[in-house]
Amino acid sequence: MKIEEVKSKTETELDYELGLMKKQLFELRFKSRTAGMPDPSLIRELKRSIARIYTVQHQRRTAQPSAARK
Repeated sequence: MKIEEVKSKTETELDYELGLMKKQLFELRFKSRTAGMPDPSLIRELKRSIARIYTVQHQRRTAQPSAARK
């Protein structure tokens, strides 16, 4: 997921996507340990997408109080 896509989503959508991605990451890690994976880069890309969501959520939380002070 690209950063533009993440920024365009609402908090509710981001929470939903984050839950799906965490579940998918767990499943991929499990598969890699038991049966092996054909493309291990999927785990890396999924982890980066999760980090992007966390980053945007943090930016939104920290930006709101400073806008209210002005």
